Amino acid sequence: MNKVAKFWIKRLNLKEHPEGGYFVNTYTSDKTFDLLEYDGVRYACTAIYYLLTGNQFSSFHILKSDEIWHFYSGSSLTLHVLDPKGRLNEVVLGPNFDDGESFQVAVKSGCWFAASINKNKSYSLVGCTVSPGFDYRDWKIGNREALTKMYPQHKPTIEKYTRSVRT
Repeated sequence: MNKVAKFWIKRLNLKEHPEGGYFVNTYTSDKTFDLLEYDGVRYACTAIYYLLTGNQFSSFHILKSDEIWHFYSGSSLTLHVLDPKGRLNEVVLGPNFDDGESFQVAVKSGCWFAASINKNKSYSLVGCTVSPGFDYRDWKIGNREALTKMYPQHKPTIEKYTRSVRT
């Protein structure tokens, strides 16, 4: 593992994330909402630090909320976003604007998405802000078989960024 990645994991007290990589919660709003489309009360907003290193990736998953990704340090990463109409959009989060990278990328609710680091021997430290706030009840990890049936035209990408046939 990259020694700078090890530094950030220790310095920020990052823990393993169920979808891959490392994370720590950095903010939870004091405000809450009870919205009809959610199963119970949700915080207005939450934020995390998230780090990928080496050949790690964030598996395809879906949220009921919008998620904004923010670039902080290291290599750029690609967000692979499958929208409800079946389109695959790959956007790069990173510091090189001349290469088409962005400091922030928003992923709309209802999209399946994964993230991969663009340099295997590097790391990518980012932040993720979710509103309404993240809650595991609103998060679903992608099932390789089900996603491939929904989006057969994107089978190679789905196979690359899912770990198994979990539901």
